[in-house]
Amino acid sequence: MDRTELGVMLRLWRERRSPGELGLSAGTRRRTPGLRREEVAQLAGISVDYLTRLEQARGPRPSASVLAALARALGLSDAERDHLFLLAGGSPPTPGRISRTARASVLRLMDRCTDLPAMLLNARADVLAWNDLAAALLGDFSAIPVRRRNIIWQRFVHGPGRIAADPPERERLDRAALADLRAAAARYPSDPDIHRMIEELRGQSAEFERLWADRSVDARRGDRKRILHPQVGLLELDCDALLVPGDDQVLIVYSAAPGSPEVEALALLRVIGVTPMVSP
Repeated sequence: MDRTELGVMLRLWRERRSPGELGLSAGTRRRTPGLRREEVAQLAGISVDYLTRLEQARGPRPSASVLAALARALGLSDAERDHLFLLAGGSPPTPGRISRTARASVLRLMDRCTDLPAMLLNARADVLAWNDLAAALLGDFSAIPVRRRNIIWQRFVHGPGRIAADPPERERLDRAALADLRAAAARYPSDPDIHRMIEELRGQSAEFERLWADRSVDARRGDRKRILHPQVGLLELDCDALLVPGDDQVLIVYSAAPGSPEVEALALLRVIGVTPMVSP
């Protein structure tokens, strides 16, 4: 691990990225060009102190998930991401492993979805990125450690969160999620992280083990979900999964019919902002 060069490159990449790319105001009080440490840390889901130590060549060796989150937050190209991994003494993502890097163009698209909650998942169901309205609707993803920022892990280890469903509907949604996970495990037989997560879930959740043993296989499709929010109450939203070609990622977008009460509720959520990720 080349701590000195890693710190230099992290600072250069941070100062290179324009706040405007993320919808942030450049303002007149910024002392340095580019993004503040606080902004990068929040985007990457790490502490400001941890990023500061990395930039000052005092930090520990970052994990692969932290490096992937930093690459995403800094908007690095594939070549720059690989260089980041090498400086940190790691191995760049290779074919046959599930990527945790989001395309800059997809992130720009999400930033412009100001009136629709959107989040980006990879094949393992890791939450790679989300917009402000998704955090307001579903909870603060940045509060979850990067390694556990996974839709299926959160569902079976920590409960359904704000997704409201009766038992038959809950069973259907869970089976659909596990069918996606099973298909991904088949597509990535050499990816250690997805198979490790499956084994951990089988050991921690009897419900996961029961459904996993059924070996259900299904195709991804759109859905309609009910979400119980602690401030605005019950919302019934269309949930569409938009594939990102070539990356094996999916953009989840929630929407409501024009003129419906849910449209007004989403508008109110833009004002309320992010709330802790707890079941109401």
